[in-house]
Amino acid sequence: MPATSPPEGLDKRDWIAGLEKGLSIIEAFDEANPRLTASQTGVRCGLTRTAARRYLLTLAHLGYVQSDGKLFWLTPRILRLGQSYMESARLPRIVQPFLQRVTAGTQENAYLSVLDGDEIVYIARNGTNRAMSTGYVLGARVQAEVTAAGLLLLAMREPAQLEAWLAQHTLRSFTSHTINSKERLALEMARIRAQGWAISEQQLELGTRGIAVPLRDRHGVLAGALNVTMPMGHEPTDDAVNRVLPVLRETAHAMRQLI
Repeated sequence: MPATSPPEGLDKRDWIAGLEKGLSIIEAFDEANPRLTASQTGVRCGLTRTAARRYLLTLAHLGYVQSDGKLFWLTPRILRLGQSYMESARLPRIVQPFLQRVTAGTQENAYLSVLDGDEIVYIARNGTNRAMSTGYVLGARVQAEVTAAGLLLLAMREPAQLEAWLAQHTLRSFTSHTINSKERLALEMARIRAQGWAISEQQLELGTRGIAVPLRDRHGVLAGALNVTMPMGHEPTDDAVNRVLPVLRETAHAMRQLI
């Protein structure tokens, strides 16, 4: 829902509420709501039907939305927004050769992940195209706490920030292995913070394991997570960690001076 006033730190005269509302219209569409009426869009965005319709018609004129006169849906043109990031951001380009190194050293799919709000986003990828959950597609967004990369990046937050996140966030179960207790999740994040790496098994998808290490820049600032995902098969957890973790750590260390 759009804010009613400028966020803290931004002068009112520099705030364009219409842009915020227009972006909220785009974000109203998702897997559960691929087609919406103006009224439904207004409810999801905190706008009146009339206001939502005006934004939708403007987006339709610009080519980002189509309509049959009642329902509205996004067009492929919307992908230009994400493509602009992928083409202009420096980090995804820099890490690609290093992801290839991880894949060669582990025979697993390798990713660079960043945290955006409550979700993890995969911004670079290397590996085979074997069948995996859509949660592992380049550019996909997944609830952070059910992935190794997300657990790691959350755990690396300042304690007060993490405590506030846990208090406000609603946990969702994806499988029978998903951690859905805030107390247990807090303990898991404390363990991850202490050891400096994370593992997640079957929390998002049955039979899938993820291992992640932090990626820091030359100043020591956390830039994202370097991680692999793999089918668990019959490989024990300890064997998988011993096989993959050294490669991830060595690669993250080698990347540090370049970012």
